[in-house]
Amino acid sequence: MLLKKKKSKGEAEVPSSSLADIAFLLLIFFLVVTTIDVDTGIGLVLPPLSDEPPPPIRERNMLKILVNNQGLILVNESPAALRDVKDLVIRFVDNNGVDEELSDSPQMAIVSIKTDRNTPYDIYIDMLDEVMGAYRELRDAEARVRGFRSYEQYKMYVDERGLEDEIREMYPQKISEAEPDPGA
Repeated sequence: MLLKKKKSKGEAEVPSSSLADIAFLLLIFFLVVTTIDVDTGIGLVLPPLSDEPPPPIRERNMLKILVNNQGLILVNESPAALRDVKDLVIRFVDNNGVDEELSDSPQMAIVSIKTDRNTPYDIYIDMLDEVMGAYRELRDAEARVRGFRSYEQYKMYVDERGLEDEIREMYPQKISEAEPDPGA
């Protein structure tokens, strides 16, 4: 008796024409579904560390802002609301020696921010935003006097032509972040 031998068909093939489509769909799926953590922080450029001691500062040229652990604000030892800080900083910086209690000039004005170790972070950020917003407002006002819509437009104009930024020199942003008290 003869046995019929089965022919081997070989290995089964998987159709690969749709593999690229599936890989593409999986890639799109993971791009849409996954979240990418974005680091957040404060975008400040710190000045280089100097070996020289800082020059003496007249008391009237320093605006002291203190924020305690409950978020209460003192500006030169007087209570202030967060929404008033910007106007107080503008008045202090742009005094030009008129008021004896305020700065001699914008170039000499220093804003010192001191916080408690337990100050809420959002209060600190809001305070810093108010102070930086005051400088932005002063620079914008000077740019408008010079015929520009904003300081940013003026800055682009100056950068394109390689000119010196006179407004930045006129209103240098001098913000001091004082260390919290060790016992606080």
